[in-house]
Amino acid sequence: MSRESLGYVELEWNCPKCGVKNPGPQKICQSCGAPQPADVVFHQAEHQELIQDQSELQQAKKGPDIQCAFCGAFNPADAAICSQCSADLKGGAVRQTGAVIGAFKSGPEAMVPCRHCGTLNPASASTCKQCGAGLAVEKPAPPPAASSKMPILYLIIIGVLLLLCILGGIIFLVLTFRTTSNQGTVSAVRWQRSIDIETFKPVSREGWESELPAAATVTSCAPRYHHTQKDPAPGAEKVCGTPYNVDKGSGYAEVVQDCEYRVSQDYCSFAIKEWVKTDTVTLSGADFSPAWPEPQVASDQRLGSRSETYTCAFQTEKDSYDYTTSQEELYLKCQVGSRWVLNINTFGQVMSIEPAK
Repeated sequence: MSRESLGYVELEWNCPKCGVKNPGPQKICQSCGAPQPADVVFHQAEHQELIQDQSELQQAKKGPDIQCAFCGAFNPADAAICSQCSADLKGGAVRQTGAVIGAFKSGPEAMVPCRHCGTLNPASASTCKQCGAGLAVEKPAPPPAASSKMPILYLIIIGVLLLLCILGGIIFLVLTFRTTSNQGTVSAVRWQRSIDIETFKPVSREGWESELPAAATVTSCAPRYHHTQKDPAPGAEKVCGTPYNVDKGSGYAEVVQDCEYRVSQDYCSFAIKEWVKTDTVTLSGADFSPAWPEPQVASDQRLGSRSETYTCAFQTEKDSYDYTTSQEELYLKCQVGSRWVLNINTFGQVMSIEPAK
């Protein structure tokens, strides 16, 4: 994503001594005169407006404040000597920047009552317009801690269900592969062999215009979302997230938003000739002479994939079973009347066979 700047806003800080809100760039509390603390935390004003004054805008763009190494006072980024003690600021510490303060909020400014006289004042005001008292910010009481019993109960239930699913899967596998041996006699056999017939014919396909095969016949195209990129592109849709404020370390914040570009390309329906399965020819029998079918094909046809299955029917003392394989060699050994050991699983399926000794 690309980050775009929308402008700058002024932040606020609360005086730790008297609680009065102060404009972010102001280094001394306007109510009690206390200096801006070294660990000051800037926060958003209730009412935010992009700075329009050019001189203030230049001040906001200067960069993070420098803290004097001698007296601890904060000074603008372009200051050479401390405004408090006139010391050289070359060794001063630069404030950290880049923290996301919050979402940029614009609109009518909220009104708050003065705790002393009750007069309504703009939420961004530091002192009451009626009595001059400081509009200190009261710290809200922390919300009650949410009970952790229910989430733990849910986790236990999920864990039990997951354990039961795993246990059920293990039992199923055990029952499938656990076998018992039983002797049976071959009572009948049957085989089946198949060959697919493919025809070279037009088929309908879809794809991006830039990736179409050379032999494709395009029937229609329409724009469709293809990918997202950070750089602009002709015809791309610009999509931006919610603007937010990034601390500049000077009492100002830069209002930015993350944007990306949704690029569309033509997606087309087209026709192209391909080999397609159109028929299957099957030959079957109940003997030991399996053969492949010999179908006749047209000039635009060809023989495709082959498949073969062989089934041996067994009779035991109590039940009858079928065993199907694709191994012709094993099938030819299943002579009618021969005895075999059948490995049968819990579900009555013959998993493997071997000649009885």
